[in-house]
Amino acid sequence: MTILKKFLGFGLGLRTNHYNDVIEQKPDVDWFEIISENYMVAGGKPRYYLDQIRENYPIVMHGVSMSIGSTDPLNIEYLTKLKTLIADVQPEWFSDHLCFTSVGGVNSHDLLPLPYTEESLTHVVERIKQVQDFMGRQMLMENVSSYLTYKTDEMNEWQFYREVCEQADCRMLLDINNIYVSARNHDFDAMEYLRSLNPERVQQFHLAGHSDFGDYVVDTHDHDVPDPVWQLYKEALKLFGPVSTMIERDANIPSFADLTAELNIARNIAEQHIPNIRSQIEA
Repeated sequence: MTILKKFLGFGLGLRTNHYNDVIEQKPDVDWFEIISENYMVAGGKPRYYLDQIRENYPIVMHGVSMSIGSTDPLNIEYLTKLKTLIADVQPEWFSDHLCFTSVGGVNSHDLLPLPYTEESLTHVVERIKQVQDFMGRQMLMENVSSYLTYKTDEMNEWQFYREVCEQADCRMLLDINNIYVSARNHDFDAMEYLRSLNPERVQQFHLAGHSDFGDYVVDTHDHDVPDPVWQLYKEALKLFGPVSTMIERDANIPSFADLTAELNIARNIAEQHIPNIRSQIEA
């Protein structure tokens, strides 16, 4: 089931207000990430545009509601729709978040952090294995930003994240901004987090902005990538080498030209730290 660590280059999250820009301009973007749930209904304008875009660009799929850490049963109806979408879109890979979103069948519509305990670890690993077996392919799990911790925690976040991915044999979608946000909120060393991870597991980077309220930081995805996150990205490149990298913007979305200009910052930083990185992009 294991997939090769493939380097796609530098991509963007595909958003509805940029469909025409992508189709008409065929911009210098290496790949796009879609939000899986936005395309689970057959037909309609989103699928119409996506079908055109995927003729020219690799696609990866990113989910927000699998609720892998919940104690609710896995949602087979959701997983079936996801599997159908994967068969239709043929993405390079698919991902979701290492968290829970539902409790007692009620969707919170938020990415809620898990307790970092051995019991929770065993529970999540088993569920990821079930999902991967059902899909017939490996998935990526993303680290989430957090604003609280549990008194029952038996390990830190990066130990838990590393062990989940090793034991479940899944890969990592490493959100650089989320590490920065959580490090600020919980006063830990972001570099210790990065150094603890297995480079062979890191398949994708997310870069994003946040809202800084001084005493705490909120992962809002409605600002440009700030300098501290760019700095952490530089360190991640040194540790993990060429990793498929994208800008994630979910609110206060700028023009497509502004977004691609920001993506070029990521390209330029990567080229400074990894010579000839563009030549390593795999078709």
